[in-house]
Amino acid sequence: MSTTTHTQSSPPAPWKTTFLEHVSKLPSPEFVLSTVHPAPKGSVVPYLPRVRYCIFRGMWAELPENKHNDAPQNERVYESDMPTFTSDVRMQKIPEIFASSAGHGDEGQSQGSGGGGPVEAVFWIKDVGTQWRIRGTAYVVGQDIEGGGEESSGVRTVKSAVGGRMRSVQGMEGEKEKEWSWNKELTAHFGNCSPGMRGSWKNPPPGTPVTGEPDKEHQLGQKVTDLEDPIARENFRVVIIKPDVVEQTDISDPATSRRYKHSFITENGKSEWKTEELWP
Repeated sequence: MSTTTHTQSSPPAPWKTTFLEHVSKLPSPEFVLSTVHPAPKGSVVPYLPRVRYCIFRGMWAELPENKHNDAPQNERVYESDMPTFTSDVRMQKIPEIFASSAGHGDEGQSQGSGGGGPVEAVFWIKDVGTQWRIRGTAYVVGQDIEGGGEESSGVRTVKSAVGGRMRSVQGMEGEKEKEWSWNKELTAHFGNCSPGMRGSWKNPPPGTPVTGEPDKEHQLGQKVTDLEDPIARENFRVVIIKPDVVEQTDISDPATSRRYKHSFITENGKSEWKTEELWP
């Protein structure tokens, strides 16, 4: 069912345990996400930066437990080192992730799964005096990820790029891998959000002028309890960051401050994380 391209040669990230411990200290797991936006015609540069706050939703295939989540969930068959966040497909960050990818996806393509544009996520963990910067490429998961007949090029891109960095949990290989579902994981992410957050995907179109009352289906402050609400699900997306470089800058003690640069390197068909200790 999963048609996931995965490889056991993708090693666990040496920074993951510490990163998750640090993020757990945040009252709310907020981070700053940067993307690039196509510059207006005539500009001297092709792209302009765009930055906003997002909420960390756990590592892909490792959805955090939530007793309020009634959605069907995959067994913990896979693990990964890829941070996730949720978004509204109508937000500018989604077409930016498509337009800045190698394939330069257009507005129409950004309505489905795909992407691959460059992003950077920054977390500041005040309690431990550490900044985390995660640089890599972002991939968008939408409702077309599974079960829609012939797969689009965007769906194939996601499953190849993301699946290549998913690792089978020991003892879960074989049939369990075949049962793992991309669509079930997407729905479980939707279920992990509060009814008020789900309702935000039925807001009036973001960034459009306030001219009169919106239609009755697109109102502010709605609460959604139906996991298959057609409008909310149409707009809901999970975004996965596939990291290439992670910088961990510890300035908790000025006398011993350090920066650790973790780089994902593939050579001769073998992948590994390389860690360098740097001055901050």
